Amino acid sequence: MSTVQISAADVNKLRQQTGAGMMDCKKALTETNGDFEAAIDFLRKKGAKVAASRQDRESNEGVVIARTSADGKRGVIIELNCETDFVAKNADFIAFGNAIANAAVEGNPKNIEELYALQVNLLESERLSIADAVVDRTGKIGEKIGVSKYEVVEGEKVIAYIHGNFRLAVLVGLSANVAGADEAGKDVAMQIAAMNPIAIDKTGVDATTIERELEIAKDQIRAEGKPEEMVEKIAAGKLNKFYKDSTLLNQEFVKDSSKNVAQFLDSIEKGLTVTAFKRVALGA
Repeated sequence: MSTVQISAADVNKLRQQTGAGMMDCKKALTETNGDFEAAIDFLRKKGAKVAASRQDRESNEGVVIARTSADGKRGVIIELNCETDFVAKNADFIAFGNAIANAAVEGNPKNIEELYALQVNLLESERLSIADAVVDRTGKIGEKIGVSKYEVVEGEKVIAYIHGNFRLAVLVGLSANVAGADEAGKDVAMQIAAMNPIAIDKTGVDATTIERELEIAKDQIRAEGKPEEMVEKIAAGKLNKFYKDSTLLNQEFVKDSSKNVAQFLDSIEKGLTVTAFKRVALGA
């Protein structure tokens, strides 16, 4: 048992450094004879046990955050999950999500495994890997947390958009960085958030989806009693309607129904188009 006197000021100092509870901080300092570094390690070990004990818990709440690089040519989206809406709305949790997104922009990891190996500032005095920081935060918060999604878009001009209270985020890659690209990109990102297209245009729709849509259309047409010789032609028309509704460039532009998204972008700069996009909705 420690003989070092643990003052309330010491406990508060450790609490300010770590965010852990007062009683946990007092116990950590008592167990480590007042050694602050050892006390931080003690709390981390406690956090690791908490993290391990919560692996079977559902963590469907959280935040979705999008960021772009300083040159505007790369963007990332991360989804950081927790168990409750209460934690998801906490400023410290949101700040942690922002720190992870910033690290992803700077570190350019290829996947979540590489993302977890990057370092973030967790305490004023040190940097931790994101993997260790997640364990640390799990111990402090008392909920299972973790990054479930990581998406990247690269292009001549990439725009990031966060919809609502960090519930959905979009990245849009444009073919050129032209005057008005930021505003146009945001408009297209809002379109993606609202209309949830499955591809940029019909060339991006996979063969399985096309086959399924055609079969559904044919069954509907036959159920309506149309002659068999008309089925293929009508089904092709329905497939074109599907492309119009479900592919980004063919969708009716939500801010001006007189044109589609492709025509809107062409009005900003001749030939301007979308080269890539990602849409991440919380828990989806």
